[in-house]
Formats: sequence, structure tokens, C-alpha cells
Amino acid sequence: MKAMILAAGRGERMRPLTDRVPKALLEVGGRPLIARVVSQLARCGYADLVINVSHGGELLERALGDGQAFGARIVYSREAAPLETAGGIAYALPLLGDAPFVVVNGDICCDYDFARLKAAGARLARSAAAAHLVLVDNPPHHPEGDFCLRDGLLSAGGEERLTFSGIGVYAPELFAAVNRGDRCPLIALIGPAMADGRVSGEQHHGLWIDVGTPQRLAEANRLLRPQAGDG
Repeated sequence: MKAMILAAGRGERMRPLTDRVPKALLEVGGRPLIARVVSQLARCGYADLVINVSHGGELLERALGDGQAFGARIVYSREAAPLETAGGIAYALPLLGDAPFVVVNGDICCDYDFARLKAAGARLARSAAAAHLVLVDNPPHHPEGDFCLRDGLLSAGGEERLTFSGIGVYAPELFAAVNRGDRCPLIALIGPAMADGRVSGEQHHGLWIDVGTPQRLAEANRLLRPQAGDG
């Protein structure tokens, strides 16, 4: 099963830190954010990784190389300009193949066990389901949440909503209507699929930080010291 790491974002909220390096190369606990994600995926058995790059992509490629140092094989999907989440995934489909695949944001810190997603991928492969998303408790910066999780299925409505973690499994067919090279947000595809009952989900109760601002970067560094390992 292949996995994709999203790393093409400009990181505007991280400026001036991201004026010279991509957000995914900012360090937490002495390691670049994306190196942590690559290591976690490789340890969980994902040997074939696709990483989309745009702003500062050459720096990311230089830092990660072909993945051999992590026990994985990395190929890069190079975007002339960021295509948003669904647009970036659709652009990378030729590298991802015809089977369901994992997608992880390159700017999160978590202790989620990515091996759990292999079972979800197998379910997607033998059904009409479109996606399986991992949700977390709503952080202070996003108190309204994103989706409601009930009986294993996601919906946009409901009062008790949770936050999308940036971790999911997707059937490639979900992105078939996106023209390669077009910008497209993920919600434009997930919304209709949820309405059809084709998006399942689960809640992760462990460590999860969306490292989207300098303040949350500092928080992650407080929690994940260099001696804490890959985290």
C-alpha cells in the first residue's frame, strides 16, 4: 500500500520562518517535521512514498533524497504552484496507482499507528466507499470541528463535531473528476461522498499537533524533546 505526504504548502502563517525553507522542514525535537512523518510511515510498513512539493521543493528533495536512509522509496510529485489537497492528490495519481492509498499532512506531529490504515484500505478496495478519515478532539484553534462521527460514518452535520487530523485513506476513484493540474480543495470531493454514506472514520485519542503557526511549533518543541525519539 502506497502513502502520500502533502508538503507543497507555502506556509504563509509560519512566515518569516518559511521565507527560506518549506514548512515541512521546520524542526520539532531536533528533526524536520516531514522526516518524522516519513520515519513513522516507513516503520509501519509503507515502503513506497509519494511527496508533493512546490515552494522550496528542491530543499525537501535534498533533505529526504530517495528515501533509502529511512528504509523507504520516495518519489516526488512536483507542482509548479500548490494545487490544494485534492488537486495535489489528483496530480499525483499516476504515481499512486489504482489501489487505495494513505495521505498524511507533512506538518503534523502525532503518535497515531499508521499500520491501522491498511485494514481501512482493504475495505475501500472491496467496496464502494470513497475514503476513511482519522479525526481528533477539537484543538483550541479549531473549536468548531469539521465532521460528525457516528456509527463509523462521517457527516457534515451534527453538534458533536471532531477535527480532521490530516490523515486518511482514499480510493483513487474519488479524484477522477479533477482535471490534472487543477486546484481543488478536499472538501469539494469529500462533502458529496459523505452525503452518500461513502466516508468512514475513526477517532485518534493520542498525541496530535497541527504545526501551522509559530506558537504551535513552539508547543510541539516543548512536548517533543530531542531525546524523545521520532515521536
